[in-house]
Amino acid sequence: MTDGLPPLREVIKAHDLGAKKSLGQNFLLDLNLTRKIARAAGDLSNSTILEVGPGPGGLTRALLMEGAQKIIAIERDARCLPALAEIANAYPGKLEVIEGDALKVDAATLSPDAPLRIVANLPYNVGTALLVQWLTTPTWPPFWQSLTLMFQKEVAQRIVAEPGSKAYGRLAVLSQWRSTAYTAFDVAPTAFVPPPKVTSAIVYLKPCDPPGDAPSVKALERVTQAAFGQRRKMLRAALKQLVPKPEPLLEKAQIAPTARAEEVDVAGFCRLARLFEDA
Repeated sequence: MTDGLPPLREVIKAHDLGAKKSLGQNFLLDLNLTRKIARAAGDLSNSTILEVGPGPGGLTRALLMEGAQKIIAIERDARCLPALAEIANAYPGKLEVIEGDALKVDAATLSPDAPLRIVANLPYNVGTALLVQWLTTPTWPPFWQSLTLMFQKEVAQRIVAEPGSKAYGRLAVLSQWRSTAYTAFDVAPTAFVPPPKVTSAIVYLKPCDPPGDAPSVKALERVTQAAFGQRRKMLRAALKQLVPKPEPLLEKAQIAPTARAEEVDVAGFCRLARLFEDA
């Protein structure tokens, strides 16, 4: 099955779309691979999709071929707009393109009537910042119903890391506090033009209910920042920048004062952050 549009290599050549390093661009040209990413997002037939950084539209086309009802694409690079306009013409009424910086667009206002599915080959230089923005939205459940995102594999490992592992840190606690997350599959550097120096990975996140006595985002961020900022230290020492005597808080949170940050699970950090907030 094809969509009747020219191959992506021809699109890139016709519009002179060399990938810009300053924008963190690496284009995916293999429609079989982009369709695999689209399928990893689940049933798209009744969904509005938010895509960030579509570039020449490889993933955009795949999402439409897999049945996406509507796509809202945010693209910062004006050079890509004519290529995306060609896709919009091929799929009337199904693609809306917003020219702008995704970090500055209030995504929660884009689909007021139904939650979005966010599917994106995120530019490497803004991927983590966007994920944190979407995970720390003030209202919960959030404006999105799932995230299917490509990151550098190292970042993906940090999102799904378990306590006790080297990759476990603030990003894992934040991600797993508000969502269930897993790695769907890896993507080799050779899949991209130009090929990056690292392997990438697709991560799928679905919102979950935070613990009943959930802390505020700010409290959790402050506690994890202090704990992981000095991860070699025991928590009774690392948390002194927050409270003069951390031991009583740690004991109430059922955490050994001699524990180090990577030994504490997400529920433990939530208890600690809630107690810190109350104190």
